[in-house]
Amino acid sequence: VAVSFEIPDFTADVVATGALRLLEALRSHIAQTGRTHVKYYQAGSSEMFGSTPPPQLETSPFHPRSPYAAAKCAAHWYTVNYREAYGLFACNGILFNHESPRRGENFVTRKITRAVGRIKIGLQSKLFLGNLQASRDWGFAGDYVEAMWMMLQQDKPDDYVVATEESHTVQEFLEAAFGYVGLNWKDHVVIDKRYFRPAEVDNLKGDASKAKKVLGWKPKVGFEQLVKMMVDEDIELAKREKVLVDAGYMDAQQQP
Repeated sequence: VAVSFEIPDFTADVVATGALRLLEALRSHIAQTGRTHVKYYQAGSSEMFGSTPPPQLETSPFHPRSPYAAAKCAAHWYTVNYREAYGLFACNGILFNHESPRRGENFVTRKITRAVGRIKIGLQSKLFLGNLQASRDWGFAGDYVEAMWMMLQQDKPDDYVVATEESHTVQEFLEAAFGYVGLNWKDHVVIDKRYFRPAEVDNLKGDASKAKKVLGWKPKVGFEQLVKMMVDEDIELAKREKVLVDAGYMDAQQQP
């Protein structure tokens, strides 16, 4: 999301027009081959809701607060349009934040757990972050992928919000992650203005009632379990990293 403020035109081309190209390729393929069984899933985002008050559900208005979110809104409506105009099996999954140990290190959750692992092992001392009061509905990526699959098994395409229906601040994530390994986050976290967004999304909390009722889906991994899962993996990663540092094969670099 943050990068989209720096390259909004590229973001729109990839996220919005990219989805349009895929949909048009699918329409063309069906027209040429008659293979109507092909199904399309659009990876929507809770960022599309932006400043819309929680809880957010399928009928909540979009109010994007970043070029990324605006592009996702365009992709969402392209998908709806191709479904209604051309009869494609095309559905939108409006997924709220979904995390796992595989999450990229530029995302705040993984940035935190990666730092916790390195700090616990002695490879790092400080963690630089922006707005700690931003609140998000964080779930486990594995649960959310199951919801994606379920959408594509339905007889008719539709749009679904996928969320845990719980909201936690970045500070709460810090407390859970550092507290799990017996550390006080306040001893290590430094607020850095570089990490504040030009237009912040304050609170995202989804209402997944439709997915639960129609798909029979529900999240299996809770917030605390998710945090511990990620911290455990990053502690093991930090241990392997320390072996290389101690052997002189790499330097222990502080987060910039």
